[in-house]
Amino acid sequence: MGWVGRQMRDLRKARGLTLKALSAKSKLSIGLLSQMERGISTPSIRSLHALSRALDVPPNWFFHTDADKSSDERGIVVRRGGGRVMSFASDGFRKELVTPDLSGALEGVLVTIDPGGSSGDEPYNHPGEELGFVILGQLDLWVDDRRFRLGPGDCFRFASMRMHRFANPGPTETRVLWVVTPPFY
Repeated sequence: MGWVGRQMRDLRKARGLTLKALSAKSKLSIGLLSQMERGISTPSIRSLHALSRALDVPPNWFFHTDADKSSDERGIVVRRGGGRVMSFASDGFRKELVTPDLSGALEGVLVTIDPGGSSGDEPYNHPGEELGFVILGQLDLWVDDRRFRLGPGDCFRFASMRMHRFANPGPTETRVLWVVTPPFY
């Protein structure tokens, strides 16, 4: 199995999608998706864009980010600035995957939130559990109907099935190390 196929499979599974469901979302055949996941077929640019839209990630998500790493580090270490980045510019935040991939039980994300940035006014939920550690700035975290104002060194944990959302109420950038299980992105 090649790098792209492994990333595609891990992300599909993290999203809780079957090949059939991904086929419906991407408009690509189940056979082609299966071949891509197994490394038998390489996705075209068109297929890559269809996959990225269906899985809600930028196309560069699938590119090999640790080609320069020694084989000892691959799958274990992510160096500073070496994680895959998802930008939600219109909402004022970005997420950098700080775990090597989505194949394990945990997903670590460095969330950087611009002043006034947020996950939106509508809370959301999903299966799993979340833990966070505020590194820099201020974080407003809503879990159910409760709001918590957190600062550097503060931690949180909650079941992801509870309705939640977040925002940066401060005048400076906020950074949070956010750990989710099972992997969500």
